[in-house]
Amino acid sequence: MQQSPIIQAHDLVYEIITHDNQLRILQGLNLSIATGEQVAIIGSSGSGKSTLLSLLAGLDRPTSGSVQINGNLFSALDEDGRASIRAKTMGFVFQSFQLLPSLTALENVMLPLQLKNHPQAKALSLEALSKVGLSQRLQHYPKQLSGGEQQRVALARAFATEPAILFADEPTGNLDNATGQMIIELLFKMNKEAGTTLVLVTHDIQLANRCQRQLNLQNGRLEEVVSA
Repeated sequence: MQQSPIIQAHDLVYEIITHDNQLRILQGLNLSIATGEQVAIIGSSGSGKSTLLSLLAGLDRPTSGSVQINGNLFSALDEDGRASIRAKTMGFVFQSFQLLPSLTALENVMLPLQLKNHPQAKALSLEALSKVGLSQRLQHYPKQLSGGEQQRVALARAFATEPAILFADEPTGNLDNATGQMIIELLFKMNKEAGTTLVLVTHDIQLANRCQRQLNLQNGRLEEVVSA
């Protein structure tokens, strides 16, 4: 029997209303992503890629339409319910790293596990930081780490919770080419080992080509990119 998609979006509409204008960013968008699939969402700047990611993760709510994660309909849940689904199901990697400056590398990775009262929060965090090559930087604060090191901490934090889905929003956007390439290799290596579903927003075509499927967000809708 065919497995149900882990992510489904149906007729997603997202509008921004200003004092004199109504801007429709997503126009009845549909999307289905299978468990374990690697999907890149590409598109020009301002096309709504990050907005779509926020809607799929339940960080924002659509004007109309629906999002389901593992069969859970976000519109049927309150904010606590959506937060619970995120905590149980999702990991995140952002362009700006999103590390807490007052916490060490180890504490940043431990935090989401501690929020779930995980009994092995420290052990899992140490293991994740070892996988990204930062066992010697555990007690360093973000300001003491390079951009590449900060993103490696963010990768360790995302994978330490063993998420079913990893959402990555321009994960190499703030890094130079060499460092960005290292982060890409790490991300796909860890993703393969964990069997995580990957949803990646990027303007980097080389990065998008690493995914099994590419979708171009244009005029508020997604179009499958067919490889030559």
